[in-house]
Amino acid sequence: MDKIVQEVRKEMQLAADAIMKAAENIGEEIEKALELIYNCRGKTVVTGMGKTGIIGRKISATLASTGSTSIFLHAAEGIHGDLGILHKEDVVLAISHSGNTQELVSIIPYIKFQKIPIIAITGNLESQLAQNADVVLNSSIPEGYEPFNLIPTVSTTVALAIGDALAVALLRKRNFQIQDFARFHPGGTIGKKLLLTVRDLMHSGQDNPIVHEKDKMKEVILVMTQKGLGCTNVINDEGTLAGIITDGDLRRLMTREGDILEYRAEDVMGKKPKYIAPGALAVEALNLMEDFKITMLPVADADSKPLGMLHMHDLIKAGVVG
Repeated sequence: MDKIVQEVRKEMQLAADAIMKAAENIGEEIEKALELIYNCRGKTVVTGMGKTGIIGRKISATLASTGSTSIFLHAAEGIHGDLGILHKEDVVLAISHSGNTQELVSIIPYIKFQKIPIIAITGNLESQLAQNADVVLNSSIPEGYEPFNLIPTVSTTVALAIGDALAVALLRKRNFQIQDFARFHPGGTIGKKLLLTVRDLMHSGQDNPIVHEKDKMKEVILVMTQKGLGCTNVINDEGTLAGIITDGDLRRLMTREGDILEYRAEDVMGKKPKYIAPGALAVEALNLMEDFKITMLPVADADSKPLGMLHMHDLIKAGVVG
């Protein structure tokens, strides 16, 4: 087992080392590539074959999700009719470790004829792809880093690292914000975390449990039972948030005192509770709850007046948790 672990670690270290060497090789050409994609009035068409093509699909997806219009063109499908997706205002990002992949080389004349700029990610700077590219990003790896110097493992990892780094550089150049990212991910957990606000999930209006700090516990328990959230906001004479009472507070007090019905809310409440604004992201509320190990969170406005209550179950039900 130890031998297997060491072998796996060795392969991962080779990949990491190759990425670091590739980073050292990056120079001003990355700025040219960045400008070509940033100023592109069409789309970034990523192309490749085989394992490198799979990497290309991922890079294209990353570009598309971070503000750059991008699609993937399979090189073999390109020579069989799919070159029609190319437009004169596009940019081509071609990926090939050898730079001489037949299918990829075959579509270069059409790309050049259309005067579409080519950005190449290749490990062979003397290849046909490199010689015909407007910008070459060096993805070469040291000899012996891949099995038999043939099986694409480390080379594809390096190509992916370069493509992702380029996408992140573009993201920053476009001043792409988390709200922009959310618009490209409206579904699933990512979208829910980035789009849903506290206002979307909180219990408000008639569903918002509120008692006055002078109310007796008999009234407090009645409100908590009616609203069914296991807690209530407590306000003072100014109508601002003075505290919160939870089921846990009731149980602890009853364990100590027994009969608590004549107590007032102010005697039981937790003072200066954490609260959140209604416009905050739901994921911010989740982080606050996790940081302070609470499951209920009052929602208040800028004047500390309670507008609602948010429960951890609301976040779970909405898919924000996870």
